[in-house]
Amino acid sequence: MNKNKVGVAGLGIMGGAMARNLKSAGWHVSGYDTAQGQRDALAADGIEIAENAAELSHKTPYILTSLPNAEALMATARAIANSDAEPRIIAEVSTLALTDKEAARDILEQAGHVLLDCPVSGTGAQAKAKDLVVYASGDRDAIEEMAPLFDGIARETHNVGDFGDGSRMKFVANLLVTINNVATAEAIVLGMKAGLDPHKVVEVVGAGIGTSRIFNVRGPLMADNSYVPPTAHLSTAHKDFAIISKFIEELNCPTPMFNATEPIYTAAMAQGHAKDDPASVCAILEEMAGIER
Repeated sequence: MNKNKVGVAGLGIMGGAMARNLKSAGWHVSGYDTAQGQRDALAADGIEIAENAAELSHKTPYILTSLPNAEALMATARAIANSDAEPRIIAEVSTLALTDKEAARDILEQAGHVLLDCPVSGTGAQAKAKDLVVYASGDRDAIEEMAPLFDGIARETHNVGDFGDGSRMKFVANLLVTINNVATAEAIVLGMKAGLDPHKVVEVVGAGIGTSRIFNVRGPLMADNSYVPPTAHLSTAHKDFAIISKFIEELNCPTPMFNATEPIYTAAMAQGHAKDDPASVCAILEEMAGIER
């Protein structure tokens, strides 16, 4: 089989961007998603669409799975395992509970396939710009074989160790993302409360030591008071929050700043921001501060 072929299961904000970047990098890309709208959008961009994940596994030696939840991962793993396809290397790039990824690995291994745990760090906007970082973990030889593919979707790839270490690293990174997102909103709201232009806050603070990658990515959205189209969905961030919380609880590790952000995300969900960018937590703090724009 042509080694320049890759399949992408899950064509949402992240998976769709990865599929498009891989095609631009010269890969022959096949994709699958349960949503007709996503399939149509990617087909319009020249991505070959498979009827299901089983067909995807017959078309390509390498598969990326970018999926919204554990149920989708299990269904995809079973479909590939039951497809009678030759052994494939599958890189799971979503943020999901490690126990779910381990269950998928076991299903696929029994059918002769290799699953890698390779979550990515970055927003949807960064995915479009190929500005992601891959936290690869699992079989070392398989990671090396997938390296050219990772180069097509990311600016950096790190082999962080045994299967599962990729997810553990992503949980640590996402803890900071969660905190920095609310911290960015808090700083911008404080500036507005003090009579400062939020765009000037983003410009000036972003040039100094108080900045962060999240401040630079999501601060402009907060200043604009515009949270669509999203770089990610708030509902996804809320899902990730629950996964990280369980991880923290199992380790019995103190995370007071992370814990303090939970009511802000919950309030944003309750006020209808689920499909907005996570930067929309700024709207909650504005309301608490009595600011109207």
